[in-house]
Amino acid sequence: MREDDYVAKQPRSLQGKVVVVTGGARGIGACTAGVLGRLGAKVAIGDLDEGDAQAAAKDVSPEAIGLRLDVTERAGFTAFLDEVERRLGPIDILINNAGIMPLAELEREDDAMTTRQLEINLHAVIHGTREAARRMRPRGTGHIVNVASAAGKAGFPGGATYCATKHGVVGLSEAMYFELRDSGVDVSVVLPAVVRTELAAGLNEARGVSSVLPEDVAKAIATALRFPRFEVFVPQSAGMVQKVSSVLPRKAAEWIMRTMGADQLLLSAVNSTARADYESRVAAGVSGEREPTE
Repeated sequence: MREDDYVAKQPRSLQGKVVVVTGGARGIGACTAGVLGRLGAKVAIGDLDEGDAQAAAKDVSPEAIGLRLDVTERAGFTAFLDEVERRLGPIDILINNAGIMPLAELEREDDAMTTRQLEINLHAVIHGTREAARRMRPRGTGHIVNVASAAGKAGFPGGATYCATKHGVVGLSEAMYFELRDSGVDVSVVLPAVVRTELAAGLNEARGVSSVLPEDVAKAIATALRFPRFEVFVPQSAGMVQKVSSVLPRKAAEWIMRTMGADQLLLSAVNSTARADYESRVAAGVSGEREPTE
C-alpha cells in the first residue's frame, strides 16, 4: 500500500497525548487503553455503561477518565468529545473501536439488527472520524484509528451485514487518508482476524491464520501510533493472505478461502451455544438495553 508515506524515523512519543477510546470498557478497547496509559497517554474511555467505563479507567491510571458514551447518539458523541477536551485538553488520538457482531444468514437477520450494526459499526465511525478531523485539522496534528476487521477485506457467510459495515470502515479510512494527507493528521485502519473476546465466542480457528488476543491488537495499535502507517493487520499473516488473494483470479482466491476454512468460519458459529449469551445481549441492545461491544 502506501506504507513508505508513513515511515517515521523516530518513534513518536505518546507521553501526555490525549487519547479517546470508544467501546473501551472491555476487550480490545480496554487493552488498548491500558497499553497507551502505560506509555504515558492521558486516556478517556467511552462506553455505554458509565460504571464499567470508570472502572476500566481506574485500571489505566489515576488520571484516566471514564464516561458514558452511546456512539449511536451523534449529539451525545459530540458532547462526549467536548467533555473530554474540557477535562483533559485537545484530543490527539481518537480510536473508533466500538462495534458489535451478531451472526445470522442475511435472510434470517432482523431488519432492526441490520440497522443497529450500521449505526454502531459504520455510522458512528463516520461521525467520530468527522468530529476528530474537525478538531485536529486546525491544529495540524492528530491521529485517527478506525478498528475494522479482516472482514473488511473479504466476505464471510453468516456475517454479511457485519462484513458490509467493516468494508465501509475500510473505505472511509481510505478516503480520509487522502482528505487529511497533507494536514498533519494521520489515519490508520486496524484489521484483526479472529480476536479472542466475547464477540468471537463460538468461532473456530481458520487454518493458516491464528486467532489473537485483544492484547495483541492493543500492542499493534500502539505501534501504529508510534510508527504511523495506514493498514494494520493482526496477525500480520492475515495481511499476507489478503494481499495474495487480491491478485489471484477469483476461483483461486475462493479455493484458498475454502482450504483455510474461512468460508465456514462465521457460519459454524451462527447457532453455537457458546454465543447464546452474547447474541441475546446484542439483541437486547436493539430494544435499548445494554449490549457488549468490541
